[in-house]
Amino acid sequence: MINKSTAAMLLALTFASVPAFAQDNTPRIDHREDHQANRIEQGMDSGALTPRETARVDRGQARVQAEEAHAKADGKVTAHERARITRAQNHQSHVIKHLKHNDRATS
Repeated sequence: MINKSTAAMLLALTFASVPAFAQDNTPRIDHREDHQANRIEQGMDSGALTPRETARVDRGQARVQAEEAHAKADGKVTAHERARITRAQNHQSHVIKHLKHNDRATS
């Protein structure tokens, strides 16, 4: 079982894993990632997300991060890559909302 501090540490490590050499040419994507991370943390703190649900959304966020890192690898994020990342973020946002508002909660 994963506790809140471990989950928060994994989430922080995930966001810190973006390569340092990549240009920061995705401020909107980065802002949205931060916002979604805050939503996940709030869900953990309030008990709306169970540890299993938290692990699920963390894995999804890591996939979005990997997709962004892959797009930045050549130093330029194209409009097509940006749109694909945005679609992935939209999907993650829906997953976060669904899991936070289901009937499961930690006690």
